[in-house]
Amino acid sequence: MSHTGIGALLVRLRTARGWSQQRVADEYNVLEGRSAKTGKEIGRYEREARVPVPYARKYLAQIFGVDVAVLDRAVAISKGRREGAEDGVVSSAPLPESSCHRGDPLSEDAARSAEFARFIAQRNADEFVVEQLEADVARLARAYVSHPLMEQYVEIKRLRDGVFDLLRGRQHPRQTTDLYLSASRLCGLSAHVCLDLGAYDSAATHARTARACAEAAGHEGMLAWVRAVESLIAYWTGRYEQAARLAQAGRRHRASGSIGARLASLEARALAIVGDSAGALAALSDAERSREAISGRDEVLGVFDFPVAKQFAYAGTTLLAVGGQEHVHRAIVSAETAIRLYRSADGDDQSVGDLFAAHLDLASGHLLLDDLDGTEEMIGFVLQSSPERMSASIVRRLTLLGRELGGSQYGGAAQAVHLRERLQHTAVRASLPAAHPPELST
Repeated sequence: MSHTGIGALLVRLRTARGWSQQRVADEYNVLEGRSAKTGKEIGRYEREARVPVPYARKYLAQIFGVDVAVLDRAVAISKGRREGAEDGVVSSAPLPESSCHRGDPLSEDAARSAEFARFIAQRNADEFVVEQLEADVARLARAYVSHPLMEQYVEIKRLRDGVFDLLRGRQHPRQTTDLYLSASRLCGLSAHVCLDLGAYDSAATHARTARACAEAAGHEGMLAWVRAVESLIAYWTGRYEQAARLAQAGRRHRASGSIGARLASLEARALAIVGDSAGALAALSDAERSREAISGRDEVLGVFDFPVAKQFAYAGTTLLAVGGQEHVHRAIVSAETAIRLYRSADGDDQSVGDLFAAHLDLASGHLLLDDLDGTEEMIGFVLQSSPERMSASIVRRLTLLGRELGGSQYGGAAQAVHLRERLQHTAVRASLPAAHPPELST
């Protein structure tokens, strides 16, 4: 990148975001406060038919999130090349085939070599593009767990489609591998969007593409993570035995970080639902051992890591499903620990969905102990929150808890009836189309 002229640099910055030339012009016009630029003018900059003046470079730097000095250096490189050409400096580029002596086998052979060198040089991505993509993916993955879904969805889709376009072009093999990994992560984020909205078929499609990209990248950690997402999809569509098998399959990948603890926790929860209490408790122990064996941090945080707080939340759900007073008490302790850890975490690490889930597990635990007051207290946190923040899985938990409150053991107690009505009302509100804007269904 140190020898990149302004035209090539602008193309790379734009391509990394999946933008058109008109999109860059629109962003420029917003900053300048008037409709001065068009896509054609941005195209002239990229072809170096015109060189952006200093104030234009200032706006372009703001648009692409780079230091204006980077654009200034690129302009200087372009001007230097132009002056060198005017002074008669000989280019180091391979000579065209026409300059070789026809009929000379060695010259013709050299011409074919030169042609291949030009082919190698034709790429649409470099280290800068890959580095920017990785930074964008990391930012989105971390923000996903704590920010409203719509704030993330549009950019996830745009970046994912941009990476697809890059991969249809040509890059250095090392950068192709990096792009496939970014594509896998972005498809994984897309799968999570669909999962949280209850669009399970679409989630499965994105997950399969994420797995294909992870295989192309040869990334064991991402392959294991995709199996975790597929396990989640199976779990929330009622295929609990398959959910356990998918988690077990993910554990066969040689992956570092927290993914081992995640997969074992998913397996435990699925086994508990199908009544395999011994298997569920054994998997919980495996999750704890995996946690203890972790060395270093996960490559990407947020959606792609498995914090201790989330592990406690999963343990609480599993222990409730195993049942029995001892396990219910342990479930309450696990859910309380998850809540405490999330609340003490940085803002971007406070998973709203997991806080909802842990509070609902606490409510279920108190209900199993015939403590309606404790149940009402724990439900309050969820019911007082915005329905737009509730995923499909939280809506399902609300519905199931409402059914439990309608059980004959509560004898139609006024408190139980009131709580059930509040749960049903919130579940309906969270399921309305307004809670999940139509553009998310694309």
